[in-house]
Amino acid sequence: MERKLDYGELWKLKRLSTPTLYNGWEQITKHDRRTCTNREETRDFMPQFSPMVGYAVTVVCEPSNPDHPRTNPNAPAEYREYLASIPGPKIVVVQDLDKPNFIGSYWGEVNSGIHQALGCVGTITDGAVRDVMEMTSNGFKAIASRMCVGHAYSWPVRWNCEVEVFGCPIKPGELIHADQYGFLVIPDEDQERLFEAGLFMDANECTSVISAAQDSHGKSLEQVLREINEAGGKFNRAAQGKYGAAGEW
Repeated sequence: MERKLDYGELWKLKRLSTPTLYNGWEQITKHDRRTCTNREETRDFMPQFSPMVGYAVTVVCEPSNPDHPRTNPNAPAEYREYLASIPGPKIVVVQDLDKPNFIGSYWGEVNSGIHQALGCVGTITDGAVRDVMEMTSNGFKAIASRMCVGHAYSWPVRWNCEVEVFGCPIKPGELIHADQYGFLVIPDEDQERLFEAGLFMDANECTSVISAAQDSHGKSLEQVLREINEAGGKFNRAAQGKYGAAGEW
């Protein structure tokens, strides 16, 4: 997949929350707005960090299976070669085949440090994490299902393949924006217009429906309802005029 955005453009995306970007994305995309995001609840173990933005590198693990280390002892080294060959910034997307009966964690202090050294900014995994304090100290963001104590037989089973996490399919090289609310997999054709669209729709809300709702003190309910309805029309017209897409108010 061709990379559309340089580091500066990616850094601008980090300034906006994932829901804010989603509001812009649904205006410019031709994709179904019910797609490209997680369908299951995620947990951000470093919500104090800014959103993470990066290109997906993918790996599948199965911590409950002791056969993997025996049948493919070179897998970690081969996986790291793949990882090192991909330019950053990268988000490691890990599908845990043990879901929902998690046995061990693919992540911890050591593995997060190795991945960070190889250009990764964080992970999205439908499995478990551990050593969260140490990962936080490393500055490595983790979005996962839960925590656990051990790693069991956490071994790369396969990589550089399509995975599915939290109900969303993700392919290697896809651009992801993620924070405490979940994640958005940004289609290639939407990337260049996304930041501007997110800013526009955020400003559109602020100058219409948000301001109408906040400016209600001392007014009758009838007046408040009328002004909110009028603001909703203003919001919709602005979205329609800018992107030709219907608003939602």
